[in-house]
Amino acid sequence: MEKKKYRKRYKEKKKRRRLVRLLFFGTADISKFFLENIARRHSIEAVITMCDKPACRGGKIRCPSVKAYAEEHSIKCIQVDKFSDEIVEKIKKFNADAGVIVSFGKIIPEKVFSLPKCGCFNIHFSLLPKYRGASPVQQALIDGQKITGVTSFYIEKGLDSGNIILQRNVEISDEDTSKTLFDKLNLTGVKIMNDTLDLLEIGKSESRMQEGTATFCSVLKKEDGRIDWNKSAKDIRNLFRGLFLWPGIFCVINDGKLSGKTLKIIDCHAVDEQSKMPVGSIVSVKKGLGFTVKCGEGCLLITKVQPESKSQMAACDFLNGSGLSAGSLLR
Repeated sequence: MEKKKYRKRYKEKKKRRRLVRLLFFGTADISKFFLENIARRHSIEAVITMCDKPACRGGKIRCPSVKAYAEEHSIKCIQVDKFSDEIVEKIKKFNADAGVIVSFGKIIPEKVFSLPKCGCFNIHFSLLPKYRGASPVQQALIDGQKITGVTSFYIEKGLDSGNIILQRNVEISDEDTSKTLFDKLNLTGVKIMNDTLDLLEIGKSESRMQEGTATFCSVLKKEDGRIDWNKSAKDIRNLFRGLFLWPGIFCVINDGKLSGKTLKIIDCHAVDEQSKMPVGSIVSVKKGLGFTVKCGEGCLLITKVQPESKSQMAACDFLNGSGLSAGSLLR
């Protein structure tokens, strides 16, 4: 019996088409997590990433973390501003078996994604065709979704429109922010990536067309975090959850000595508190906890803030030194 099992395993192993030459396309910080995991099981011929750019703070030039990883592990790295004929020829010479794409940050043209023998597949953090585009994790939270997921799909000319290889659901809790949800999706994404590579190795590269109505999400801008107090407290809380990592949510102080200054909300919760005050008004002060602001529906309890050009602080401490009180207006 043991001999039969051994022979069966040997035959299955023999059938596997070892993917000895992989290309990895990635630029965002989360890409490194996937690169590290794929490198444990497969040979990476080259890493393709975007060019070095100034960091958000200080303007110091910073290289993508996947480039640093590639250099540390003696993996060839190609940095791309645009896919020129010279760059395409460099990629072509690797004679790759497959390409893996995780948060590359740039549309990959057909002359590149068609080069690997088994094609290129992307790991996308949504249940396609929902939330095609640049910010699927953030938008799912902003929309108050309870379920999202990870999809591996073949790259084609359209935006995230290629045939689906694998797909898996991930639950969203009421307390999830973009940080915690990314953590969940990263773990599921690595599993999806490795399972997809396993399928390619044994020649089971079947895929299915995307079904249903496609929805889209765009690149986030700092102004997306501006609070509209006419929205419900629940919607504003969801905006906070979605934009938690960047850019965060903020408003402008309308009254007192800080009039015209921005106020970033570091932590908040929707509460069922009723008031006839105008939207954007500070309704009540919760001693030792924070203050509530009137929304289009309900109130937002703000517990931690960051005033313009100041450090983060407890909302009560901010209120004590700002000259604001119940009735003051935020816009």
